[in-house]
Amino acid sequence: MCFSVLNGNFLPESKVCIKAVLLFCILTSCLVILFGCADPKKKSEETDATATKKIKIGLSMDSLRVERWQKDRDIFTAEAEKLGAEVIVQSADGDERRQNEQAENMITQGVDVLVVIPKDSVAAAQIVQAAHAEGIKVIAYDRLIRESSPDLYISFDNEQVGYLQAEYILRQKPKGAYFLLGGAPTDNNAQLLRKGQLRALQPAIDSGDIRLVAGGEHWAVNWDPRDALKKAEQVLTQTDNQVDAVVASNDGTAGGVIQALEGQNLAGTVLVSGQDAELAACQRIVKGTQTMTVYKPIHLIATKAAQAAVALAKGETVAEATQTVDNGKIDVPSILLTPIQVDKENLDEKVIKDGFHTRQAVYQTE
Repeated sequence: MCFSVLNGNFLPESKVCIKAVLLFCILTSCLVILFGCADPKKKSEETDATATKKIKIGLSMDSLRVERWQKDRDIFTAEAEKLGAEVIVQSADGDERRQNEQAENMITQGVDVLVVIPKDSVAAAQIVQAAHAEGIKVIAYDRLIRESSPDLYISFDNEQVGYLQAEYILRQKPKGAYFLLGGAPTDNNAQLLRKGQLRALQPAIDSGDIRLVAGGEHWAVNWDPRDALKKAEQVLTQTDNQVDAVVASNDGTAGGVIQALEGQNLAGTVLVSGQDAELAACQRIVKGTQTMTVYKPIHLIATKAAQAAVALAKGETVAEATQTVDNGKIDVPSILLTPIQVDKENLDEKVIKDGFHTRQAVYQTE
């Protein structure tokens, strides 16, 4: 039989082993009890901290100079905050380099999702790449970001917007001289609008019923109404005021065109389209100097974008992204909303009833 020494006494080894095992079990039990008591609380605290961690969304905006973008910002922020998220808003004032720098700053601040209204649809690809490098999702808002892989694109069907503009004007003026004024050439939306406009006009162009004056290749830099005014004045001079209709791509550029027409006493006689249902445009429609606008319910796009941003931040899928749009690199999952033609006849029903503007503000007489 084997013996061992324990506390100066010779004991059988089996008894030593039994005592050692018992001592080990006691110590192990104590440790389990000690850490077992501590762990649930710690884990609970960690779980609670994760659950209550506030989602942070970065909203990178091209500019706030145009009236509609202020509405987008306010509605988006309100909806995101209602869903428990914090929103950081930065405007680049029309400078793509500044927008990229601001986006980098928001990435550094630890946003969970970046929502980008790009100044330049190609330059903004850098934002997508930088965000993805840090595991941050990117939503292209209203304007597509090209040559990159944004996680979602939400907008109105911009080609359809252009189609609605030109189709309406064509119904009112099926023959005559047309001037097409595009938006910012760096904005992918401006290209889509032109595509839709030509889809509506091409049959009449081919038949000779309408002709495009001044080459039909005019674009307003940065969507600037002042540049639109300048371009319209040039075309009126070149054509000796022989213009029957202007397909202006948004309400800001329409305002510049109408200012040029007023200088030649032509406001109200030349048809002019627009987009965005800005207050000044609605007032011009009532006055009769602007023919129509395309209304894009801002509350709809801003609300859905905020909901999508929160969903992506939580790692959820966006069920409404049932369409895709080719951005030159991938087919981007997309939500495309429906735009609405608005003129003097349905202005109250579509814009005022929707709460976008008050009747008093539009009509300025009550």
